[in-house]
Amino acid sequence: MDTKKATICVIAAGALWGCISLFVRALNAAGLSAIDISCVRMVVGVACMLLVLLAVDRDALRIRVRDLWLFAGTGIVSVTFFNWCYFTCIELSEVSIAVVLLYTSPVFVMLMSALFFKERITARKLVALACTFAGCVLVAGVVGTGVQIGPLALGMGVASGFFYALYSVFSRVALRRYDPLTITFYTFAMGSVACLLLADPPAIAGTLAANPQVIWLCVGIGIMCTVLPYILYTIGLRGMETGRAAILATVEPLVGAIIGIFVFAESTDLAKLAGMALILAAVLVLNTGQKHRGSADAS
Repeated sequence: MDTKKATICVIAAGALWGCISLFVRALNAAGLSAIDISCVRMVVGVACMLLVLLAVDRDALRIRVRDLWLFAGTGIVSVTFFNWCYFTCIELSEVSIAVVLLYTSPVFVMLMSALFFKERITARKLVALACTFAGCVLVAGVVGTGVQIGPLALGMGVASGFFYALYSVFSRVALRRYDPLTITFYTFAMGSVACLLLADPPAIAGTLAANPQVIWLCVGIGIMCTVLPYILYTIGLRGMETGRAAILATVEPLVGAIIGIFVFAESTDLAKLAGMALILAAVLVLNTGQKHRGSADAS
């Protein structure tokens, strides 16, 4: 895969993740908690992936037992712990603070990629990283609000960024042997087991039984905001460096802000618009003057 196609895949993944608020708000209104929604995402995701693989490529379900640690890494250590830390940060502080701390993840990805995959930390990446983080801060509306954050909330928020970053690292290693569909399926399988232990399945079932229309929201968040973006992001990792992919995926808060403004009629100001511009600038910085390289970028 060349760099252009990989870039499109990663940006599309970030955009789909950015649409999650459309489903989360509706599911919250229906009575599901944050961890319950995470559980629904994982369970619907693994069910959809299983049907797809049974229909198109049953061989993709075959893995080596000694490689299970990779999928425990993507599904439990990354996805489950990230959700737990992220939602805890939201409970202890505010959504805007949690979003900004979550997007410390490209920093962790860049550092770990340099350590484990020998990827260069270039001036272009550092400029894009600075634009990304500043943009997230402005889009989240943190500047000038006087919001206070406690040490536990701060720790959980930074931890969410760290665990979020680990998906790129574990999946990069898994790509050396497995197809993106295989990685996505076993990520959801492992994540489902962990989330089922943390969530309240009887309460989820009761909510769905009382309001069957919620089932369609669960299917929507499971496919549109879980299965498709994770597949696209994992495919994108085949054609570009891990650190670059992590920065490109930060179109997520940009899309989330746009949805908030035009769908939920949230307020906007010059700071938020400037933040959107900075995130777009980061994407342009990473793609201007880049040579279209193939899978040789992958470690």
